[in-house]
Amino acid sequence: MRLSEFIRQHVDRIVDEWEQFARTITPAAENMDRLALRDHAKAILLAAARDMTTAQTASEQRAKAKGEGPEKTPSLDEAGASHGELRHTVGFDLVQMTSEFRHLRACVIRLWVDTLESPDLNYFQDMIRFNEAIDEALAESTAAYAEQVNHSRDIFLAILGHDLRAPLQAVSMSTEMLMRKIALEGEALACANNIKRGARHMAVMVSDLLELVRSRLGKSLPIEPAPMDLADAAHAAIAVACAGNPECDPTVNVVGDTRGVWDAGRIDQLLQNLIGNALQHGLNKRDVNVTVSGELDAVRLTVHNFGVPIPEEAIGTLFDPLVRSADEELGQPTTSLGLGLFIVKEVVDAHGGTIEVSSNETDGTLFTVVLPRNG
Repeated sequence: MRLSEFIRQHVDRIVDEWEQFARTITPAAENMDRLALRDHAKAILLAAARDMTTAQTASEQRAKAKGEGPEKTPSLDEAGASHGELRHTVGFDLVQMTSEFRHLRACVIRLWVDTLESPDLNYFQDMIRFNEAIDEALAESTAAYAEQVNHSRDIFLAILGHDLRAPLQAVSMSTEMLMRKIALEGEALACANNIKRGARHMAVMVSDLLELVRSRLGKSLPIEPAPMDLADAAHAAIAVACAGNPECDPTVNVVGDTRGVWDAGRIDQLLQNLIGNALQHGLNKRDVNVTVSGELDAVRLTVHNFGVPIPEEAIGTLFDPLVRSADEELGQPTTSLGLGLFIVKEVVDAHGGTIEVSSNETDGTLFTVVLPRNG
């Protein structure tokens, strides 16, 4: 009997064995009923049997073995994906879920081989086609499971970031009130300033975290454009970045008309991250240059500093989220989550602009942002 026909005739028996194995996966399976344990097993098997009877050329088979073949069995993909999602929901881990497919494959081959009386070359082809179908279902299940894991993680981060805002605001407001009501001196004043700076750093990290989660949940960065002056925004951002730090004294150069229509809050995020990045990684906090120059239909912003150059191989991933800097790799402390430059890129993209970076030991590191005036 050909394998596809064997599967159709004995599908209930095979699913019974699937259920028995799934029941051993604890603690997730302890509170699952029979229907939940069997899940999409029957649909996966019947879809695999249909796929095995579909004509397939040698080139299509080679492509499928590499995961490059066309989607021939949507029902198999759908059943596999649904299985992965549900197994994540009930508490199976990824290893436990994939072990179900390993057991299913072994079970079907064992039961089928026991019924064979004489070898046939077609049987080997049947096994190849069956393995292809199970691998396809496994790939879909794994992808769907991983997507659910990522979604759950992002939801958790969103809740965490949102819930941190209230106590953080309470710390900031209480510190401000304390410094206004009481004339603090000496160590007390130093402690209050440390709390104030720490709260500000935490607020930036929480904001960056929420922006990351928003992008991963498929939501574009919201902007509310309004007329503003990029040069004024740069001066304000430098004042904030250098508050309480007498060594901080970047040079600002303004050329031409620097006005445009952008989201002031987002532009401030962009400036704070670029300027903060230059101050953190520059050799000298006074040797940071910010230039804002007006062009015909756009405004160009450059932020330059000297320091350890960015490795060439790192520039390609510089704007990716949660990328560790060279300083962090060397164990130097940082107040960043590795999201600053990611946020910069998101803000630039939201305004239809471009950003480039060049870095070498001789010329230093230069970030160049070009924003259309009507971004």
